Amino acid sequence: MSKRSPRLLFSEKECSAPELKKAVQKADKRIKRLEKAEAKIPQKTVKVRQTTVDAKTGKVTKRLLYEEVDKKRPPSKLSHAIRDAPGDTVVGALHREIRKSEQDNVGLEGAHRLEETAEGGYRLGRSAYRSHRLKPYRAADRAEVKADRANLRALNQQAKQQNPELSSNPYSRWQQKRAIKQQYAAAKAGKNAQSTVKASETTAKAAKKAAEKAKKTGEFIARHKKGFLMVGGIALIVVLLLNVVSSCSVLMEGLTSSIAISTYPCEDRDMLAAEAQYTALEAELQSYLDNYERTHSYDEYHFDLDDIEHDPYVLISAITALHGGEWTIDEVGGILQTLFDRQYILTETVTVEQRYYIETDTWTDEDGNTHTDSYRVYYDYYICTVTLENFNLSHVPVYIMSQEQLSMYAMYMATLGNRPDLFGGSAYVNRYYNTVYEKYEIPPEALEDEQFAAIIAQAEKYLGYPYVWGGSSPSTSFDCSGYVSWVINHSGWDVGRLGAQGLLNICTRVSSANAKPGDLIFFQGTYDTAGASNVGIYVGGGKMVHCGDPIQYSSIETSYWQSHFLSFGRLPTP
Repeated sequence: MSKRSPRLLFSEKECSAPELKKAVQKADKRIKRLEKAEAKIPQKTVKVRQTTVDAKTGKVTKRLLYEEVDKKRPPSKLSHAIRDAPGDTVVGALHREIRKSEQDNVGLEGAHRLEETAEGGYRLGRSAYRSHRLKPYRAADRAEVKADRANLRALNQQAKQQNPELSSNPYSRWQQKRAIKQQYAAAKAGKNAQSTVKASETTAKAAKKAAEKAKKTGEFIARHKKGFLMVGGIALIVVLLLNVVSSCSVLMEGLTSSIAISTYPCEDRDMLAAEAQYTALEAELQSYLDNYERTHSYDEYHFDLDDIEHDPYVLISAITALHGGEWTIDEVGGILQTLFDRQYILTETVTVEQRYYIETDTWTDEDGNTHTDSYRVYYDYYICTVTLENFNLSHVPVYIMSQEQLSMYAMYMATLGNRPDLFGGSAYVNRYYNTVYEKYEIPPEALEDEQFAAIIAQAEKYLGYPYVWGGSSPSTSFDCSGYVSWVINHSGWDVGRLGAQGLLNICTRVSSANAKPGDLIFFQGTYDTAGASNVGIYVGGGKMVHCGDPIQYSSIETSYWQSHFLSFGRLPTP
């Protein structure tokens, strides 16, 4: 009979340790129950041919042996259903034909009912017989599961005793348990040379490997701590809300999964190559503009050029979202060109003016008098106006991505793919990691207004979310008007998705002196558009909560916001 679960071997010292004694005893008890359950599985005798070779003489000896092995488990209900399906189909069709006539013949109807009852009894009896035959196998399955659990608890207790330094780190404990499970599974599958598990050796090896992995993981987390803290915080909140009774291991698995999902899945060389190719496209564009007057033949030039630059994290996040996951540099040439063409809009306009200059002719008549004649000479004058608009790469995703892709893009931007070191020299990293944002605690008296309390409760859910142009939901993150629209729509209003000007249109303008917490605050000229271009939620005390990058509290009294201030607006009663 094959053993389903290995019996753990512990030293006397280990068995006497108070922390381990109870777990070892329970594991041993579960194994004994499993052995009893296995003993009840029906046996059969099989012939086994054994061949041996004498090392000295080379003589081959063959023997016929008889061994007791478990009988094969009876087929499941599904296999019976498949086997009986053709017959059952025929019988069913026959019963349907009989029913067509039985209403006219009471005797036939009675006989048919008796026949169906008998068939039902046969099926029920057949099912009961099958269940009886499966009973010892099912009992052994249940005992095996309980034995495995007890074994793993004992091994984990031993690892904790031998490696107390791992107990202080939840991630290290998770790594340790995972390593022990893998070792245990390998032993059960027969991958170890011995038929039993030497617990102390197994757990020592597993704990050592876990410690090494934990050390490497700790170093990686230390380098990228802010990204991990952000993702970890989100993961902890979500898991706690969904299942407050989740175990620590399940919680850490969720955290690890969140970290893995929000980490760039590509090799560094591919991501750096993509950034280099995009930068090369920009350099080519810059060179074209720098040499424009030498390579063209116009009479006059006018240049209106935005700066040529991009955020490398926006680039990598956008490529990864558009590609749907892992990629290599050879696979994303088309995506790079698409993003570049969307970001930089070069317009070359040539206008032709008809101009003239004065020609003068001097001549002498027959009398010797000198005359001067002047006249206009017309010609075409070419004026070239070159305009380069940098649309901002972060504004591009909303125009070319699906909702699912936008969600992925927002996730990567929220964590910088857990790789703030990838472009550590970029000035853009400071926007995410080294910028100090204002913290603001709403005064208690302001929260006495139930409507404002509802608004701020909703607004604060998304503090720290990244700015995503066109974003209008938590799954895609937000832009300024998308954020305000979402907050008020979930605080009693139903205004749909409005832009900044649209939100201003539904408000009643109020003066700065009469503004109160819960009013909206509007700005103009923050980018090239008519009317209101930005909106936030005023919280009093010269502060607002708005979708900057990321969503945050900010003072409205800075020179930037004061120079763009347009108006306060009060929402209508919901």
